Order: sequence, then structure tokens, then C-alpha cells
Amino acid sequence: MRVLSSLTVAVLLAIAPAAFGAERPYVAVEQRFNAEQMKATGLDTLSPQQLALLNELLSQEQTAAVAEATKAVRSERKGLLDRGDVEPVQSALKGEFRGWSIGTVFELENGQRWRVTEGSLFLGKPVPPPKVTIKPGLMGGWFLEVEGQTPKAKVRRLD
Repeated sequence: MRVLSSLTVAVLLAIAPAAFGAERPYVAVEQRFNAEQMKATGLDTLSPQQLALLNELLSQEQTAAVAEATKAVRSERKGLLDRGDVEPVQSALKGEFRGWSIGTVFELENGQRWRVTEGSLFLGKPVPPPKVTIKPGLMGGWFLEVEGQTPKAKVRRLD
């Protein structure tokens, strides 16, 4: 059986809460272990400066692990109830505008692409690229509003 170094054990204990998504503040090594555990792991031989440095490094590692885990969970849940960015999007359409129906894909000047999932609008003649605002709705929905037009289209981001 492989023996883990005291530093490895300390690091694993420090980042374990982060791996499970817990957002707890870092607890110093001296508060986690009793005297017997400190001696068994060899942590009792560290000077106060070394112990302070170890706690600082473990705290930074925990913070980084929490940030990475949060990012991974958000990317896996993209489009589900985790809303992530809920700020309205303001841009303009690329190309002329003729209206929309279910399945229409709009490309915005900012590079985003959105597909219409509900609603329809037909304009008799094309208009120059209008400004648009895409606002969050309830339950993860987004609604596209075209400048000068009353109906809104329910849309979903493609990228």
C-alpha cells in the first residue's frame, strides 16, 4: 500500500469540500486535526511560518478548486435552470430583416446566434438591420424584441 505524505493528506482534506461544491470558508490545518493527528501526519514538526504558508497555499487551492468546479457545473447545466448570465443582450441583426417563424436563426452583430422557438412575424418588404434586445423571461426562456416591432419571439441561444 502506498503511503501518502503529510502534505498530500493535508491538501486532500483541504480541497475535499470544494470537490463537492461546498462553499465553506477555509479552516486552518491546526483546527482540523487534534494533537495526535498532527503528530501522526508530521505536521507538528512544522514551524509557525511553515504552518502559516501551508494554510495559505491550501486556502488558495480550495478557492481555485471551487471556482473550477463551479465553472464546470455551469457549463454542464447550460440552458437548464442555472441561468448564468441573465443580463439583457443588446445588439443589431446582421443582414436585412424580413420577420421570423419557428426555426429562424438570427445572427447578431456581437457574434451570438439565436433560434426562434415560438412565435412568428412576417414583413412584406425587407428592412435594414434593426437593433434588437434579447431579454430573459421565466423558467430559462429568452425573448427577442426587434426595434419598431410589437411581437416578441421566444428564442434559444445556439452558441
